[in-house]
Amino acid sequence: MIDVYTSPTPNGHKVTVTLDEMGVEYNLIPVDLSKDEQKTPAFLAMNPNGRIPVIVDRDNDDFVVFESGAIMVYLAEKYGKFYPQDPKVRSRVLQWLMFQMGGVGPMMGQANVFYRYFPEKIQPAIDRYQKECRRLFEVLDNRLAESRYLAGEEITIADFANWCWVRTHNWSGTSVEGLEYLNRWLNELYDRPGCQSGIVRPPRLKDPDELIKHAQNMVTR
Repeated sequence: MIDVYTSPTPNGHKVTVTLDEMGVEYNLIPVDLSKDEQKTPAFLAMNPNGRIPVIVDRDNDDFVVFESGAIMVYLAEKYGKFYPQDPKVRSRVLQWLMFQMGGVGPMMGQANVFYRYFPEKIQPAIDRYQKECRRLFEVLDNRLAESRYLAGEEITIADFANWCWVRTHNWSGTSVEGLEYLNRWLNELYDRPGCQSGIVRPPRLKDPDELIKHAQNMVTR
């Protein structure tokens, strides 16, 4: 059994979507970020960086994995799904997974901070990060004009990782208008049962206004 310590965020959803798509049963343990449960000694013993998600593989000597991308790779290797064996294809999976980890996630996260959370509206910062998000979306659109999915003709963990972030583009204030292939891909993944169920686990612990207030407190500390 896999224990999943997580919250309803794009990084958290990367893991629950992956597990739901794989059809793997797991034990969901919600982490309340508004109460800083990710900063408790017990949580920090699993992830010294104090971030969700974290998994504990109870069937593998309680092996702990943190960092969402690393978790996805671990699960893909463990269950042999959404991670093709061909070395070139597998490399493409990792390339597009790293694209999300190093680009899409951080840039959308910064856009969220300055557009949605930061109490003072700093327009140059908002413009900078929204423009970079749009550029990254255009990179994805260009790739998806060439192939059905990011690594080729089969869906992989790279698609789940990027989708969990890009689907929240409105929260970042970044348009996907005119990106035909990206929108085709977004909608196709929305139709998948595992994607549908994975993005509602765990249920939101607070209403949006309370989450925004908490995030504002975090960025101004």
